[in-house]
Amino acid sequence: MRAASVSRHGSRVNYEEIRVEDDDHVRLVTLDRPARRNAMSWRMLAELADAMAAADADDDIRVVVITGAPPAFCAGTDMTVDGHAWQAPTAARGNPRREFQPHEVRKPVIAAINGHAIGVGLTYPLQCDVRFVATDAKLSFAFTRRGVAPELGSHFLLPRIIGFSHAADLLISGRTFDGAHAAAIGLASQALPADDVLDAALGYAHDIARECSPTSCAIVKELLWSALDLDQAEVRRIELALFGWIGRRDDAREGVMSWSERRAPRWTGAPSERPEWWQAI
Repeated sequence: MRAASVSRHGSRVNYEEIRVEDDDHVRLVTLDRPARRNAMSWRMLAELADAMAAADADDDIRVVVITGAPPAFCAGTDMTVDGHAWQAPTAARGNPRREFQPHEVRKPVIAAINGHAIGVGLTYPLQCDVRFVATDAKLSFAFTRRGVAPELGSHFLLPRIIGFSHAADLLISGRTFDGAHAAAIGLASQALPADDVLDAALGYAHDIARECSPTSCAIVKELLWSALDLDQAEVRRIELALFGWIGRRDDAREGVMSWSERRAPRWTGAPSERPEWWQAI
């Protein structure tokens, strides 16, 4: 029996290829096929989508961390027959939650890339907000070396994260590089010894969960991702409206009071709270 979580529909879900654990407003999601170096099967992809949807729906969760059971983060798509690499089983094709990605979660999602990450093992973390990586991890967008092409919006996201030239190099060549290089070009925020990656990511997550307003984080994240499709003038217009909306909320007063009183903040806002006009943007 694997660790259980609550799906976004409120029912209990027993996952087979991931583990889900909660600790003080932080949810840890672990890819859990260590014998296959956490290679991505259709089941794992569907379970991840369900876990992301469940985390989004749970206002008690303020930050999500995604990692892999050692010795790898994710070795790419499972290309074995039982991994269903080339054809999704009917259950996965019919599951509307399968497409729910980390960038859709209304709270920060941190990737703790604690080992090798190949193919989808690297494109999936592009959907996260922040990435920590093992210095000596082997990384590769290996798609062209397998006769296919990158997915999950990689051609859109990667140039915006690391710049066009670096993105062209990595996506076209499919070459292998290490975590130190990933941090040097901005693909990861930090490169650390493999044994320290998860602790660093969890420490960062708990700091956000404790010190940052959940409503503010959700608003900032949503605008960051929305801004990828907007021009500067539109982003400024939305920022100004959001600043007025959020500045009138209890957490804005609490943020000032806790700072002036030199104490930990007591946030009451939820990640799901947003202005009524947000849908109209």
